[in-house]
Amino acid sequence: MFRPEEMVKIELISLNRYKDALLTYLHEKGVVELREVKVEGVQRDAPNEFYRKATSYSIGLSRLVDTLRTHLPGKKGGLKEFFFPPEKRRRKYRYRGIEALVKDVEAFLSKVELEIKGIEGRISAINNEIAAIKEDIATLETLSALDIDVEYLRPRRMLEIEVGLVEAERYPSLIEDLKKALEGRFVHVERSLGPSVLLIIAFLKKDADKAIPILAKHSFERLEIPEGTGKPRELIRKLKEKLKEKERELEEAKKEARKLAEKYFDDLVFYKELMDNERDKGNFLDHLARTDMTFALVGWVPKRDVDELLEGIKKITEGKAYVNVREPSQEELDDVPIKLKNPDIFKPFEMLTEMYGVPKYNELDPTPILAFTYSLFFGFMLTDFMYGLIIAIISALLIKGHSKLRDGVWKFSKIMLWSSIFTMVLGMAFGSYFGNALEMAGINVPKLLDTMSEALTVLIIALAIGLAHLFTGYTLGFLVKLRNGDKKGAILEQLPWMLIIVAIVLYALSLKTPVPEVIIKAIFGLGIILFVVGEIVSNGGLAALLLISDFFGFIGNWLSYARLMALALATAGIALVVNIMVGMIWPFKIGPVPLGILLGLIVFVGGHIFSTAINALGAFVHALRLHYVEFFGTFYSGEGKRFEPFASRREVSELELES
Repeated sequence: MFRPEEMVKIELISLNRYKDALLTYLHEKGVVELREVKVEGVQRDAPNEFYRKATSYSIGLSRLVDTLRTHLPGKKGGLKEFFFPPEKRRRKYRYRGIEALVKDVEAFLSKVELEIKGIEGRISAINNEIAAIKEDIATLETLSALDIDVEYLRPRRMLEIEVGLVEAERYPSLIEDLKKALEGRFVHVERSLGPSVLLIIAFLKKDADKAIPILAKHSFERLEIPEGTGKPRELIRKLKEKLKEKERELEEAKKEARKLAEKYFDDLVFYKELMDNERDKGNFLDHLARTDMTFALVGWVPKRDVDELLEGIKKITEGKAYVNVREPSQEELDDVPIKLKNPDIFKPFEMLTEMYGVPKYNELDPTPILAFTYSLFFGFMLTDFMYGLIIAIISALLIKGHSKLRDGVWKFSKIMLWSSIFTMVLGMAFGSYFGNALEMAGINVPKLLDTMSEALTVLIIALAIGLAHLFTGYTLGFLVKLRNGDKKGAILEQLPWMLIIVAIVLYALSLKTPVPEVIIKAIFGLGIILFVVGEIVSNGGLAALLLISDFFGFIGNWLSYARLMALALATAGIALVVNIMVGMIWPFKIGPVPLGILLGLIVFVGGHIFSTAINALGAFVHALRLHYVEFFGTFYSGEGKRFEPFASRREVSELELES
């Protein structure tokens, strides 16, 4: 706790014949972050033909999966599946090496690929035919205004016929330009279609070079004349019958595709996942160095996993491996990947820390502190027992439903559950149960503080919390710098603010209890002196400008905690408005029917659900902001490199490795 996982560097050399098995073992184990072997002049490893095939098959399988996914029977889903998602069944595969796996995939694809692509091509062809028929029907519906046999609308041996649409306002100038260019050698028929004109123009083929540019100039939209003979209405009837036939064909093809999806989809996803992981392994081969007989790899591994890892390596390589495990050197500290290590109670909050950035190897992990203060700030800003209870119930259901998946929803729900507990406790302290709903109903509620009537007291509490939070941050920064040997930074960058905060607290206490003024002035003066010296040492000639901005920057950070009071007031205010609206509606009656009670209940439930959602969102965002901007800025860089292990990603597959 407070420190990232201890990491060690592993350096390994073994024979090439163990490479695939060892990489597979490390990939499934998922505890080593592979790094590039940095040796001058060394030969790099590269994917062999089987890894290249794995990449190709991964892409091909992905396409087949996407094809069949559209034909799967629809799932019910809904709220039940959101709260209690079904656990995906993992299918085992006995791994005998990448060559054997690729051959298994090839055998599977030889059986199903042509079948799937065949039905895909058939559906695509039928859809194209349907689209063409619909386009012909639309054209014929436009031509039906003329009631002319479409046979007469096609070009002849010496005659060009153009059929299309032109904007009504362009029509006169189009005809005028044709008359001038063709010297009257054309005929035309038109029908008005509102903003457009349907136009048939016939002219000699030898005049096409003159006529076509004029049509283009006036944005003449040419219509393709459908095949067949007869008037448009007759052809439309025939095409609609043909369309129904094609739609029946399409439905039959989709039924066949649905059967294929039910038969092969799970297998496709299974083999795709196997190929995806082989492709991932192949992408790391260029991190390895090799000779004709051996290969070498380096990486970082958590210290607690080393013994088990070495035992596995020994078994796979039959003891024919050189392995060196060592602590990181001083020069490597900035390069050590960071894996956070916290008790289960704090572990979900690692997600919030990682959203900002992980600590460096020689920094503190703020997650345990963040877990408490984030939940406190969230509860202080929401400050309503019933709102907290609603969130707690939803969070508890999501935790139960996602407990086997341990996914992001599960982690976030854990965070919200803790935050809701703080919300309920503070809601009782502030006597808020759906705002002042109980008081309006005539029920006396015990409270320590009233948000609306004692807003100034709430503000003072918020600022006091802010001072404590900032002091914690500066103290942690002071300790980290001392531990890392940066005494000057600890004394000139962290200590001044610690002294200034202590002086502010003593001054506030002096208003209630006697505190010697000389002590307050001495502590505050020493803090200011160290602050000024630190600015001069750090910024030289710019110190005169930065003194004021940095000091008022601290004041701004402190005052930023006033948002705790502001959002608490917002929650109480919105709840109050909802309750007043319900109170106005409640007595409403139509004759003997108390319609106001029904409407009031709807407004009450809907209004408070809205209030819970909008205020919880505000509390979530602003509690994060107070940590990311104000708190972390006092001691935490978040510039570490996150531990990204060489690890398989498996949802539906599981490898059985040969001993």
